[in-house]
Amino acid sequence: MKVSSSKENYIKAIFHLQEEDGIVTTNALAHRLETRAASVTDMLKKLKTQKLLLYEKYRGVKLSPEGKRLALQIIRKHRLWELFLVKKLRFGWEEVHEMAEELEHISSKKLIDRLDEFLGFPKSDPHGDPIPDSNGKVSLKKQMNLTEIKLNIPGVVSNISDQSPEMLDLLKHKGLGLGTKVEVKKRFAFDNSIELKVKNLPAVTISGNVAKNVFVTHEE
Repeated sequence: MKVSSSKENYIKAIFHLQEEDGIVTTNALAHRLETRAASVTDMLKKLKTQKLLLYEKYRGVKLSPEGKRLALQIIRKHRLWELFLVKKLRFGWEEVHEMAEELEHISSKKLIDRLDEFLGFPKSDPHGDPIPDSNGKVSLKKQMNLTEIKLNIPGVVSNISDQSPEMLDLLKHKGLGLGTKVEVKKRFAFDNSIELKVKNLPAVTISGNVAKNVFVTHEE
């Protein structure tokens, strides 16, 4: 099925909102895509005609099985391109999202499968998000954010949930990246900030808002 870039953007946005809320309202989608509700309604009608959406009266929409399959293909392409840009072209992890937004619309399955092979069939992108395989299967890992882990227990940064350039630039400045070894040393009740030991560097303090977006796995 041939789907335009604008439709793909809608499908991907619906997928992410659906993961958060289960059902997607017109207003939530308009807010996510920064467009008018009337424009969203028109596009939803087109996607429903293509059998990419299921409509629940008075509630909203969610992706059909075919829509979900297509969304996972788009996400797979986006995350593979992000990894390629960081790993092979040495872009910063805070730079690649917008470029991958354009590259994800390349339709050649053969190219994406070759890219996957070239990168060594990676499981996650530069921000720790899982990369769906060619069949749309996603491997999830057990992780928790820095607000949840116990004090003085070593962990490894595995995912960043807020991937805005501003957040990623801040983390880079603090010496935090995927694979960084960290240990929470102290929590401050006043503002929920935490003191964090990063690798062999002096301890740093990060806000509670930053901490809740940094996920870690425990070292084996």
